Amino acid sequence: MSRWERLGERVRVGALRHPQVADAVLGVMILALVLGATAVEGDDPESHALPAAAYASAAAAAAVIAARRLAPLSSLAVATLAAAATMAATDVLPQFAAAALVCAYTVTSRERRHVAWPSVAVAVAVVYLAAVLVGGSPWQQPETVTALAWGGMAAALGDAAQTRRAYLQAVLERARRAEHTREEEARRRVAEERLRIARELHDVVAHHIAVINVQAGVASHVLTTKPEQAQESLTAVRHAGRSVLEELATVLNVLRAPHDTTDTAEAPPPGLSRLDSLLTSVAAGGLRVEHVQEGSAEELPAAVDHAAFRIVQEALTNAQKHGAGGIAHLRIAYTKQDVHICVDNPEAPHPSTPAPGSGHGVLGVRERAAAVGGTVTFGNDGKGVFRLRATLPTPSTRTMT
Repeated sequence: MSRWERLGERVRVGALRHPQVADAVLGVMILALVLGATAVEGDDPESHALPAAAYASAAAAAAVIAARRLAPLSSLAVATLAAAATMAATDVLPQFAAAALVCAYTVTSRERRHVAWPSVAVAVAVVYLAAVLVGGSPWQQPETVTALAWGGMAAALGDAAQTRRAYLQAVLERARRAEHTREEEARRRVAEERLRIARELHDVVAHHIAVINVQAGVASHVLTTKPEQAQESLTAVRHAGRSVLEELATVLNVLRAPHDTTDTAEAPPPGLSRLDSLLTSVAAGGLRVEHVQEGSAEELPAAVDHAAFRIVQEALTNAQKHGAGGIAHLRIAYTKQDVHICVDNPEAPHPSTPAPGSGHGVLGVRERAAAVGGTVTFGNDGKGVFRLRATLPTPSTRTMT
């Protein structure tokens, strides 16, 4: 930015901060030009000397221009009446006429159109009639008609300035709203991503930690009496630990920086195709699962498949942690419209055991089912059996609803 550009920017900022001072300077500059033009009109040197009335009227007109933003309509009225009243004094007319034009511009640039344009029309008519009736000018004299044109031009410029200002304000408001909408959308997506990661972490950690806890307890109990069984339990602990680390790496991979390319493509989320490994894992933790499948295994959408796997995993983990008898019944039924998941397990009779479904796991189950348009119900059947039922619709069902 050059020195003159920096100077212009400082002047603009100063004018915005002190509008009345800027208007006073504008009035002095305009009236100085008017006086200068009046002084050089004559041919003889004596005509260049202006009377005191010209300077007094110039000062008064400058004061009217300085007050134009404080009271636009009042300033226009004062300038118009002064121009009409001094129509016979030719050394005063140009000063107030210039002030009236500036005030006409201000009125149409700041007031509403239904107020601004009638006000300017009245002002122009008053000056025109005064020029004809008081000043003695002919009705069709070019100088008199030109005054009407100047008034209309000043009003048109002010109206254009108001239109441009309104347009810029509308553009800025739309930009502000768009920015606010983008920020809200970004916050919403961040919250959803945090919730998704929290659900994934809970599902991954809860299941494998439950297996590790059971197997570690078994190993501690039989370490001295049955070292072979203790070795098997420790092997299961090692496998469960490795599995949880692998799944945690997959879940947390989304948190890496975009430039981090140390790994290959992200692994797909687990689905019901990994059900056998899940049943093997819970069996290693001491829970025997009687699995029944009804219907042919349909190829489910990725979101539904992943939700179904996590629901089964959470239900079996709860059965392992809170159930009794070391057994659970799993039934998965495939239809053309839905996939149904049913998990039953006897509840532990000990009152100290936390009730299944009272923690964040079942809350996550509800959220997962709702995310794909499904439903989940769970609770005690009154006979000591805890039942979880989930229905996840296929895309055809969601299209029909």
